[in-house]
Amino acid sequence: MINGQIILTGATGFVGQQLVKRLINETECSLKLALRSGGEQFTHPRIAIFSPIHISGNTDWNPVLKGCEVIVHMAGRAHVLHETAQDPLSEFRKVNTEGTLNLAWQAAQHGIKRFIFISSIGVNGNETTRNQLFSANDLPNPSNPYAISKYEAEQGLLRIAKETQMEVVIIRPPLIYGVEAKGNFQRLIQWLQKGIPLPLGAINNKRSFVSINNLLSLIVRCMNHPSAANQIFLVSDGEDISTTDLLRKISQIMKLPARLLPIPQGLLTVAAYLLCRKADLQRLCGSLQIDISKTCATLDWRPEVTMDEALRLMLDPK
Repeated sequence: MINGQIILTGATGFVGQQLVKRLINETECSLKLALRSGGEQFTHPRIAIFSPIHISGNTDWNPVLKGCEVIVHMAGRAHVLHETAQDPLSEFRKVNTEGTLNLAWQAAQHGIKRFIFISSIGVNGNETTRNQLFSANDLPNPSNPYAISKYEAEQGLLRIAKETQMEVVIIRPPLIYGVEAKGNFQRLIQWLQKGIPLPLGAINNKRSFVSINNLLSLIVRCMNHPSAANQIFLVSDGEDISTTDLLRKISQIMKLPARLLPIPQGLLTVAAYLLCRKADLQRLCGSLQIDISKTCATLDWRPEVTMDEALRLMLDPK
């Protein structure tokens, strides 16, 4: 049973909003939501709003931290497809690294018991090769400014855990999908809805995803499981799927035609290089597989829904 007061950052985001609902509906805890703005939708008597809070290396967290036991830190500067900042890494570091570590140091000084950090599978890398799965024990290989900033935050958090009494839990999810999810997953759905012929009918990759249901169940498990302390956990649905098969699943559930053209992947690779869209090709056609055996064994945890069940909840919520 989870009781006491819990601080959530990023509660207006996709994951954050769903976590608030789950904690209010399934636990007796009280929530403090640290928000940059907004929060009018949160009206439950067990929810307190602290806003505006702009996360940086100089944020004063004292008003929020008093009397709490656990922090789930989800807020951060998000990864975007078309970055406009002149120095993206510097901008990511201000929030994702410096902002995270500033919060963690102050939390440790206030006697917070556990700090749960939602990181990214990008810390491991952006692609796996055949018969290779990312694991929590891999040597990190972040390849973009967003992932680098998350990795640097992880390293700082683990140092804080060694130097203080506060426990740290790091969770690295891949692409998260569910009702109201945005980003690449929603883009695939929109393509199918528009009936656009897609040259993705012969993609032989394997990718791990995580449904919002499964990510939330892991976050909740990490809040009070003794074996979660100072650990890094990878999370997924425990099922890997090709882009082609995923599009077919989505179209079947939504009762849409899947206009998938069987273009050889080699031709797509050449076209992507010529059009300077290599990163887009990697996200669609590359493999990214995750080994969650450590997560399952350490926490006695299993994904609570299958991918088929999660897709139906997302696309056909009758």
